[in-house]
Amino acid sequence: MGAQQRRFALVAGEASGDLLAGLMMDGMKARWPDMQAAGIGGPQMLARGFQSWWPQEKLAVRGYVEVLRHYPEIAGIRRQLKARLLRERPDMFIGVDAPDFNLDLEAGLRSQGVKTVHFVCPSIWAWRPERIEKIRAAADRVLCIFPFEPELLAEHGVAGSYVGHPLAQVIPMEPDRAAARAALGLALDTPVVALLPGSRRSELRYIALRFLQAAALMRREDPAIQFVLPTLPALRAEAEQMLQAGGLGGQVKILNGQSHAVLAACDATLIASGTATLEAALFKRPMVIAYNMNSLTWRLMIRKQLQPWVGLPNILCREFVVPELIQHEATPEALAQATLAWLRAPDKVQALQQRFTALHAQLLRDTPTLCADAIEQVLEG
Repeated sequence: MGAQQRRFALVAGEASGDLLAGLMMDGMKARWPDMQAAGIGGPQMLARGFQSWWPQEKLAVRGYVEVLRHYPEIAGIRRQLKARLLRERPDMFIGVDAPDFNLDLEAGLRSQGVKTVHFVCPSIWAWRPERIEKIRAAADRVLCIFPFEPELLAEHGVAGSYVGHPLAQVIPMEPDRAAARAALGLALDTPVVALLPGSRRSELRYIALRFLQAAALMRREDPAIQFVLPTLPALRAEAEQMLQAGGLGGQVKILNGQSHAVLAACDATLIASGTATLEAALFKRPMVIAYNMNSLTWRLMIRKQLQPWVGLPNILCREFVVPELIQHEATPEALAQATLAWLRAPDKVQALQQRFTALHAQLLRDTPTLCADAIEQVLEG
């Protein structure tokens, strides 16, 4: 091996992918100190010497309509990138998340002899089993953030390596509730319920109103409860309007971001399905998981659902350790009662915290080094 300089191409499509790629690059730079890395990336990658040929924001597009509107530009970037990589032939291409962009690109490069790795297994175990054929064509190896994924991939002839979940490194094993409350200006001796309806405008419209109606019902039963709602600055005005309309003006503390501080501070959370539920589990907080979406979208998704659970904590524990109230079940009354039930059952909360501590330990791995190990195996394979 010796002095051979390694050249890697990477694409990370949004902020979460940039964080993952930054961790991975730490391991790669320790293994190959003079490596070069270029492609499309964000600030975490740039801070580690990455050269981005296009701004990462070009790929950070969500929702069917938005994707359709930006599709010609995104497809054009992918075509140009593929042509450049086939000319320059890096030692490896690594696609970080962004499966809709990366899997096709990986398949095209791999068919021309470029080695490929995909970081983060698409959630074939939850919604889209048809993606497995695409993954098999695209990746020499998949870096997995959940421990059950490599075995699942192996059943379909795809090599996978479990590298741990990066959130497990960011969130402390024993969060400091008192310090978080002090930082957020919350009373130490009365219950705090966190309302996390999600960070997209559509989620605010479909779920936040139910969460606020549930908060009003809880407040009626226990006027001492403090409610906290972290939101994006761009959505704050809309959230405040909803509070006023629901008669909760001044009764729910709205914060710009700070969802981690809010999860550390709370006694329980009413939370939309998604990565935030895993964050809540790593903060060892009891939760009620809810989701509500366009009814047509829901009917399409329910047909493709492969497991009885929707929330990541339940999927990882393989049972309903926390309640899920989805679609028509997510009534304000049901949400309020399920959340109050946690506040009234300290023994159940303690048992849940033990489950979540074990889960945290399982997800906590030396991600940078494990990524570099897997990449090296593919390079030498």
